[in-house]
Amino acid sequence: MRSIILAAGTAVLMAAQPASAQELKIGMITTLSGGGSGLGIDVRDGFMLGLEHVGGAMGGLETEVIEGDDERSPEVAVQLADRMIERDGVQIVTGIVWSNLALAIMPTLARSEVLFVSPNAGPSALAGEGCSPYFFNVAYQNDNNHEAMGQHVQDAGYERLFLLAPNYPAGQDSLTGFKRYYTGEVVGEVYTQLGQLDYAAELAQIRAAEPDAVFFFLPGGMGINFIKQYEQAGLKDEIPLFGPAFSFSQDILGAVGEAAVGVYNTAQWSPDLDNPANLRFVEDFMDRYGRIPSLYASQAYDAALLIDAGVRAAGGNLDDTEALIAAFETAQFDTVRGSFRFNTNHFPIQNFYLREVVQLEDGTLTNRLAGTVFTDHTDAYAQDCSM
Repeated sequence: MRSIILAAGTAVLMAAQPASAQELKIGMITTLSGGGSGLGIDVRDGFMLGLEHVGGAMGGLETEVIEGDDERSPEVAVQLADRMIERDGVQIVTGIVWSNLALAIMPTLARSEVLFVSPNAGPSALAGEGCSPYFFNVAYQNDNNHEAMGQHVQDAGYERLFLLAPNYPAGQDSLTGFKRYYTGEVVGEVYTQLGQLDYAAELAQIRAAEPDAVFFFLPGGMGINFIKQYEQAGLKDEIPLFGPAFSFSQDILGAVGEAAVGVYNTAQWSPDLDNPANLRFVEDFMDRYGRIPSLYASQAYDAALLIDAGVRAAGGNLDDTEALIAAFETAQFDTVRGSFRFNTNHFPIQNFYLREVVQLEDGTLTNRLAGTVFTDHTDAYAQDCSM
């Protein structure tokens, strides 16, 4: 049984378990309102399903999840982190979607020796020289999905590309990653405003540049608008469109509609990956929430399984932070993506796949595997991490 208590704008979700020597308190700081809220809701829902699948007690400890809406604001995220540490005594924080928010709260968490398990944000600044023993990313390093698409577009023989991304850390990392593996000519590279919804000017630039293809990274509502406007401008049939999983994530496909069908994207996960953990996750998520899970939900689910495995490996001792970090580094758990292990900078080593947006017989849009781009792929910054 799970109770939900609303207090001062923060939801507290507690899994009722027998009393234990210690209680695990997790701060869920994610985006639950405004632009990008669909991503945060998927993170929250995926994480809570993971908690349910480990019996409601991570590492055998009574577990309380304290929820806060960061409103996609770095200032709000920092305030929530401060409050959850000082007032609520959380030992682990998770939930952050956006890289600028992750960078904003990391100093607070590190000073307080609170572990940060990121279910999404993986900025390069936390992967190289700025790596931290208190930061674990269970999703990807920001460049990775874009690196995979850069490799695919290169292999497919496209010689002239136009690139587009929002102007914030993940957007900058995205194009850096793409260009790391794409060696053709870049005929245009545009950074848009974060949250921008009108792309008339950028579409005009694309048409004038006459590229062989377009690579774009625009998550959430930004991607919905861009893809629809791209098709409305008549460009989809003229200039192939490519992107990372975030631009064609399950949470936005319904809103995009048929404009997304047939477009290829890259990801470390797909709902049709054939392994027992993923089959259970997808089936139970659909039963519980009535929708196909997104990449964000899958990452948050794995974040919950990592926390469970790490706390269990540490013997449930939350007081020895060094031992807890060491336990997280080598924690073994069955992930929805199959092969997974941490690199020395606490970012994953994993496979990356090519996916295609398809329309099912009932009209539902989703992604299906179309190939493997990288096997056991590592990020480019781990060599600069001193851990």
